[in-house]
Amino acid sequence: MSQRLDLVQILDNPEPVLAAADPEVRRIAVGAITNHPHLLPCAIEMLRNDPEPSVRRECAEVAGRLGAAPVAALEDALGDPSPEVREAATTALGETAGPESVAKLIALARDDEEDRLVREAAVASLGAIADERARPVLLALIESAPPQIRRRCVPALSVFDGKDIEKALRAAANDRNPMVREAAEMVVGRQRD
Repeated sequence: MSQRLDLVQILDNPEPVLAAADPEVRRIAVGAITNHPHLLPCAIEMLRNDPEPSVRRECAEVAGRLGAAPVAALEDALGDPSPEVREAATTALGETAGPESVAKLIALARDDEEDRLVREAAVASLGAIADERARPVLLALIESAPPQIRRRCVPALSVFDGKDIEKALRAAANDRNPMVREAAEMVVGRQRD
């Protein structure tokens, strides 16, 4: 019962435990910031400095949900040593950023050495931002990237118009990988011979 009371207290007022020694308590407190947006600057500071990756990831996720994070802080987190933090920051940029982040997201999407989930998040964020600079990158990736990336390119490309997009999505409906085909079929429907 006291644990529930503590959780309720954290949800009602997370500020006192944002600096708790236990990283799990800090992570929960950061999650509660969603209901206390005036504490977003605390989450941004923790995104930059907290020693625990799970806490930094939660900070990036909260920043994305609130949609008001400084883009520079999220872009800085793209260089975090933890792939889970980089993925969360990449996703948050897709939810909050605009054209100013497209070049960095393109670099992540193209980086064969980057964690696969980070690359997938970059592709999804490029689709969410829908900047024309992403079009050629997404068209190239849908042809030659690993299957998980090609699958993520389908909805990302669907926000763009044009014959080149239509052609790429129809080709994806015949992709050798079933994940890619299924994603494309949801967008363009089954092709009939």
